[in-house]
Amino acid sequence: MKLSIDVGGTNLRSEIHMPAEIICEDVSSQENDLIDFIEAKLRTYPSISFIGISFAGQVYKGEILSAPNLRVREPKIKEYFESKYNLKLEIDNDLNCAVRAEAHYFKSDSVLALYVGTGLGSAFMDDGRLVLGAKNQAFEIGHIPYKKTILACGCGKTNCIELYASASGLNKWMKYFNIPKVSLFELENSPDMQSREIAFEFKEALLFAAATLITIANPKIMVLGGGVIKRNPYLLEWLKENLKGQAFSASLDDVEIVMSELQNGAISGAKLLEENKNE
Repeated sequence: MKLSIDVGGTNLRSEIHMPAEIICEDVSSQENDLIDFIEAKLRTYPSISFIGISFAGQVYKGEILSAPNLRVREPKIKEYFESKYNLKLEIDNDLNCAVRAEAHYFKSDSVLALYVGTGLGSAFMDDGRLVLGAKNQAFEIGHIPYKKTILACGCGKTNCIELYASASGLNKWMKYFNIPKVSLFELENSPDMQSREIAFEFKEALLFAAATLITIANPKIMVLGGGVIKRNPYLLEWLKENLKGQAFSASLDDVEIVMSELQNGAISGAKLLEENKNE
């Protein structure tokens, strides 16, 4: 029996894989402690032998280094569970998990994943291998310097691009300007000029992120995913139309830009962690 978990900035989704069925659950990641959640599952299903976790934060060798949009009670989560229970646990950044799943789905060895949800994240699979960086921090697009703002990112900086191109960024701007929480589409089509400006800044930041990633990664496929993208599929064609003149033309000419076809790329990637644990 195996447990797969996707811990996002808003939702904590899990799947327990049994011989004859899959048991799914979706709860708030803000209101549920991850350690307590897993231990409750282990009490109910003591036959769980492997746990794969996709986590919206910075992870290195089984330890959570930081989590801008989440509270973390036990950073050394792999050590905690493997020493206390008779099981194996692997945890990785949610976009690293997602890009594994996207590469598997598209059967490509060169895939860049750009996901827009509570945060803004990306990961790159090159020549069939995940580009990790020295401490598994490569392609942390959400926290590159973009524009100095009056708002603070969950990481503490005030110039992260995630402050513009993410659901959490949109919510912070709406709260700052005392605008009722509405969708990106509603912001973009609002009679209120400030609402339209927030939507404009979101799209400009998303365009900058996509152009930057295509230029530095030179992927065969760029996959767009995450809740904000899925709720606003028109962003795919908008990006395609506006990337010319923004991304390096030699990289843009050959890249295929597509929407994710996976219901949840991050949890699909969490399932693959068992076979990728020595990557």
